[in-house]
Order: sequence, then C-alpha cells, then structure tokens
Amino acid sequence: MNRRMAALGLAAALTITSCGAQEVTSHAPPTPPTRYQASLTVLEGGGHGPQLCQAVLESDPPQCGGPDVVGWDWSKVEHESRGGVKWGEYRVVGTWDGARLTLTEPPGEPVAERRDPATEDDFASPCPEPEGGWRPVDPAKATQESLEKAMARAATAEEFAGAWIDQNFPDPAPTTPEEMEKQGNDPKRLVLNLRFTGDLAGREKWIREVWGGALCVSGAQRSEAELREIQRQVEGELGEGGFTAVSSSVTRNRVEVAVWVATDDLRRRMDDKYGAGAVMVTGVLEPVR
Repeated sequence: MNRRMAALGLAAALTITSCGAQEVTSHAPPTPPTRYQASLTVLEGGGHGPQLCQAVLESDPPQCGGPDVVGWDWSKVEHESRGGVKWGEYRVVGTWDGARLTLTEPPGEPVAERRDPATEDDFASPCPEPEGGWRPVDPAKATQESLEKAMARAATAEEFAGAWIDQNFPDPAPTTPEEMEKQGNDPKRLVLNLRFTGDLAGREKWIREVWGGALCVSGAQRSEAELREIQRQVEGELGEGGFTAVSSSVTRNRVEVAVWVATDDLRRRMDDKYGAGAVMVTGVLEPVR
C-alpha cells in the first residue's frame, strides 16, 4: 500500500468515526417543554377568542382580557353564554410560548387556590407583648383624634415605612358582628403599628408625644417612599400587559409582582436591580409538578 492509499484509508476511517458520533448525538431525547397549570376563568367575547382571565369585570355579561388559549373547544366544556359572550371557570394545563397557553390536556374542574403564607399579610404586631398585655399608657391620648394625629405625624418622616392597626380584642373575644364592630373601633383596644428605617427609639418617643394607646414601633429595610419608587420602576420596566398585578406590602416591606409565568431570569433581574428581597415575583401559571 503506498502512502496515498494509506492516507485515503485514514481519512475514510475518520469520516466514519465522525458520522457515528453525530448519529449518537442526534438520538438524544429532546427536553419536553414545561407544562403550566392554573384554575381561572376562560372567556370569549368582545371581539376576542378564548382568553385566560385573572380578574373579571362583573358586568352583564362579564368582561376580561388576558393571554389567548390555543386548542379551546366550547363544545367540550360546560359554560355560560350571554350576549355573545361565553365563559366558565376551569383548571387549564398547557405549554407557554411567552404570550399564549396551548392546551396539552382537556380542561377540568377548577381547583381551590392554595394558601401561600409567603404572600399573605400578617397584621399581628411584630413587637413582643408588654407585661400585662397591650393597653394604653395614657388613656387620655388613646382617642380617635390622637390615633389620626399619630399616623399623620409618622407619615411625614423620611424613614416612614408603613402603618397598620392590630385588633386587640379581649379574652373571650366578641362573638357577634355588632360586638366586633364596637370593640374593633375602640382606639383603647387597638395596637398602632408603625415602621421606620433608622432610629426606632427616637421615633417611638416622637410618636408618644401625641399617642397614648398601645404602640409597636418596628424596623424596616426600605421606606415607604423607596417602595413606591421601586413599584413605579417595575411597572415601567415590565410595561402594560407585562404583569397582572403590582403592589407594595407594608407588613412584608417589599414590592410584589404577579406575572403570567415567573421565570428565574426575571427574579434574578429584580434582585440584581433592586436588591435581594425587595421585589417578589409570583406566577399566575405554575409549573406542573
């Protein structure tokens, strides 16, 4: 065998090896697309086809708008119909392309929403209960007028981070709506909760000048003004239609954003721009586990 024939043989062997490797790679199973689920209203009308609705305008017939649902067939589901509008509540499962949900299985009965403690406000006072329980330190200043003065004064501080009222019902607690309303509106039975960044002791003394009822002054990482600015920027960044809800939580001291699908990339962007924990992103559509 001369050198030219040997070279050709080597080239052929290399070609066969390369093709074999490519063929093995091409047979790797593709990653299936993520499927998402939610229990929502699906509505068609007003010039659009079936769409997902997180919030429904209670008109007659109802109105709403959201992402299109691909593969929907009203003849296969029970629904209401009036004035050219069709709607109903269903559990939907499908794939998401960034703008539409394509069904991967028939719609089913809606599932009750799971309660998530991370997204529920807890209005209990974060301060330890004083010895003897929550009670006014100066009953003469535990009036509705004093309460309003205290809240107005707190809101003037640059460090102000929010306010809320904790109902301090007696034991046993009232059992009728009338008793609850009467005792719940009594300033002497309320705990005024105020949050500030910075010097808490100084702010508590400042508020005590006008308020003699039960008081809890606690710290916060971000002021109310900072949260409002973050919320404004988030709304501008995501744009109209890029979110379903944006709000600021006083008790959790953060901005909360609901989008149709919450991605890790979006969460990282929010953390990188505003700081870890400043913005919580949740998805209306959740991955099927």
